[in-house]
Amino acid sequence: MKVRIFTLCLGILLATLFSSPLYAEENKNKSRNLTESSVSDPTENAKVEDKISQKREEIVKEAVAAIEETKKALTALENDNKHDALNALEKSVGKLDVVLARDPDLALATIDTKITIHDLISTLKDIEKAKKDAENYLEDNDIQKARGILKDMASEVIVSTISIPLATYPEAVKDVVALIDAGKTKEAKTALHVALNSLIVTDYIIPLPFIRTEENLNLAESLAEKKDRTEKENTSLTFLLEDTRFQLKMAEALGYGNEALYEKLHDQIDKIIEKTEGNKYGSGYFDDISEFLSELISPLTENE
Repeated sequence: MKVRIFTLCLGILLATLFSSPLYAEENKNKSRNLTESSVSDPTENAKVEDKISQKREEIVKEAVAAIEETKKALTALENDNKHDALNALEKSVGKLDVVLARDPDLALATIDTKITIHDLISTLKDIEKAKKDAENYLEDNDIQKARGILKDMASEVIVSTISIPLATYPEAVKDVVALIDAGKTKEAKTALHVALNSLIVTDYIIPLPFIRTEENLNLAESLAEKKDRTEKENTSLTFLLEDTRFQLKMAEALGYGNEALYEKLHDQIDKIIEKTEGNKYGSGYFDDISEFLSELISPLTENE
């Protein structure tokens, strides 16, 4: 059993993650909504999306700069330099005002994102053995040995974001300015520490077996709808469905999601195999399995 752990840089990570099949339906819906609006030309759609992306980038830059200025102010106070501290806080407040002006309804301004992938390379047999070993250690109150086993029992993408709470952070910075003006340097430093510690860290967990399951199902559905499939295509369809079954068993073994839904998913795979055997084809075969999978995924992709 091996675990590969990657911490990827933001640009590549987001491009990789949000182009994955897990988000395909969401992105497809967004594209459809845009097409159905008054902006129907593909070139115009691209321009609109570029403007939205540009606006987001500008907001992020201003938010990041505001935090950097806050940190500069704290350093200045540590060096008993009130003048530089006030200048830095003035810049911080100004940049936060810009953020709010660009998007008045924005509650959180994300200033950093890190994506870590834990890719477990194992067999179902090894996973069950590891779980049993951990249980035995726990029964013997040997918690640290159990912990050593369980720490690797994950196959997932973790998206960690750090955000500024715009409802409270700007006012907290302004309060620090008042403390400095009142000569309360010690209290100002404490307040700055509190403000910086108020940044919100949010983790979103996306199990890799579910990502791979959706990829398989998307490909399998295209083949299942195809008339006069070749022998090679039938073999591919069979492989995709069986690998989907394996990915679901892997997810269940690792404890992702509601156990009751797995039985329904395996039952749907059996039905799809039955409907497509003998070169049979048709549409709508994957509607139920997609619905059950979404029900299984949704609680896990919310922030933990």
